[in-house]
Amino acid sequence: MGFAWQAAAAVILVTLTLCLQCAGMAVLIRWARACLAQGIQRLGPWRSAVLMIRFTTAMIVLQVLEILLWAGFYRWQCLPSWESSFYFSATSYSTVGYGDVTLPQIWRVLGPVESVLGMLMCGISVSALFTIITHLVGARPRSSTHSRTQPASTPAFKPELESPLRVPIVAARAGSTDTPEL
Repeated sequence: MGFAWQAAAAVILVTLTLCLQCAGMAVLIRWARACLAQGIQRLGPWRSAVLMIRFTTAMIVLQVLEILLWAGFYRWQCLPSWESSFYFSATSYSTVGYGDVTLPQIWRVLGPVESVLGMLMCGISVSALFTIITHLVGARPRSSTHSRTQPASTPAFKPELESPLRVPIVAARAGSTDTPEL
């Protein structure tokens, strides 16, 4: 009966965390599109930095809300105070896991589940921030010393015609290689 309760609680907490992460990401994506649609070219370095600080702060708030979700369950079912519940949740979510606060035996499976989920949610958040930075950096006008066109000697990459993955295969004869496209 103990494992069934742990599994049910884990499924519910994971589902709620995913819903919170998805809703937060949807809001952030909408906000990013609105900010970037106003004219990415007119954003100077300072405004770009402030924009990234704002997006990063929003991501941190989202992560803290997810930690609070788990801490609420720990306070309700497992631990005697909000401080220890938040502390345990934060150390589990961030995969630090000091071990000075532990869950009761019946709920101990939840700590590793929160750790795995925390890694995934942080990864999703970092990938979103990376995408925003990529758009900010990619929209910067290049200096006049860099040409926007490719030199005539360099063939243009056509993703629809060429495969980005080429695997060299060594033929049976020495010195003969063949590189088929996959």
